[in-house]
Amino acid sequence: MGSSGKTGAPPRVRLTRDRILRSAIAVADATGIESLTMRRLGEELGVEAMSLYNHVANKEDLLYGMIDSVFGEIELPSHSDDWKTALRKRSVSFRAALSVHPWATGLKDSGTRPGPATLKHHDRVIGTLRNGGFSVALAAHAFSAVDSYVYGFAMQENSLPFTTEEESAAMAQVFLANLPGDEYPYLAELTVQHVLQPGYAYADEFEFGLDLILDALERRLTGA
Repeated sequence: MGSSGKTGAPPRVRLTRDRILRSAIAVADATGIESLTMRRLGEELGVEAMSLYNHVANKEDLLYGMIDSVFGEIELPSHSDDWKTALRKRSVSFRAALSVHPWATGLKDSGTRPGPATLKHHDRVIGTLRNGGFSVALAAHAFSAVDSYVYGFAMQENSLPFTTEEESAAMAQVFLANLPGDEYPYLAELTVQHVLQPGYAYADEFEFGLDLILDALERRLTGA
């Protein structure tokens, strides 16, 4: 006796804004933001592209939501840390998030339609600085200086043609072999004595630069 119900079809997963954003981020991480279209996203989710508009207003709204989700991944400054430690941990986490989601360096956060995670993040950073003794103006300067560095480093890091220590060494060897050392002695010196040293990784430069900025802000704060 046959059954009147359908069999063999996989259960339909309910479409939500969060699920759409997570899928969109996965596409952008894998193949770049340029490959992300509503049609492609619908295919990834197994739905018609038009059904996405029940949860995101348009492509712009989708991108704003994706950026807000990235901000939600960043470690918030802890109330139990001093301002310098808290901002350092947060900035390291920020750069790590941008490394995982390199497309986000091009979009950044929206100044006109920031989402709740973005607003919470910014408010906590500013609050950490203000509670650490920064004036409103110095907090604004500090926030701008640190984030400009984080974004700039992430963009430069993402543009490099290598990702591992082995690839870095191989590229440096090729560069050195084609570099007229007598014409560019300091480039040759830096390549041999720094880039080609065991364990070199460009990513390690990040925390050195970050500490320079934080130390300078501390001196400005204390008047030292």
